[in-house]
Amino acid sequence: MPEIEIRPATAADLPVLVNFDPNYISDYVWQMEISAEDQQIGVNFREIRLPRSVRVEYPRPISKLADEFTQYSGLLVALLAAEPVAFAGLRLGVAPLTAWVSDLVVTRRMRRQGIGSALVLAAEEWGLQHDCRNIVLEMQTKNYAAIHMAQKLGFDFYGYNDRYYANHDIGLFFGKSLR
Repeated sequence: MPEIEIRPATAADLPVLVNFDPNYISDYVWQMEISAEDQQIGVNFREIRLPRSVRVEYPRPISKLADEFTQYSGLLVALLAAEPVAFAGLRLGVAPLTAWVSDLVVTRRMRRQGIGSALVLAAEEWGLQHDCRNIVLEMQTKNYAAIHMAQKLGFDFYGYNDRYYANHDIGLFFGKSLR
């Protein structure tokens, strides 16, 4: 992993952060299957390899991302050689005593180098400093890299919300206890 610094974002960081490309390429999706039998309903997710790589649009309009910055309870930025290369948007109050990571964006050229993981670990520390007992990461079903990162960092599948995002994508939630 490159030598990075993680700190709270400043107003000077915002013009750079809003120009990040949050879209990504995926070869997999977590496909949701619902079964209803004998007054029971079951929901399963299974990893499916897509027939070809797809470009996945970020679930929130990029034009609205700047507005999101003002609504975060915390915003962490990762820097490489004093240049912002990633950020994590954190919220309190989504669920009781929980730090909620609603946005985690790493610049395309710096992806898959451990920077997202480092931001999640910093978000855990941020949550502890804010008396949180849990942390939750939200992501799309096609965000294969984020799903595997969450699992690698010890997060468990907490659930989903059908049509969670404005673009009607399913939101997946992975969480873990901080205490």
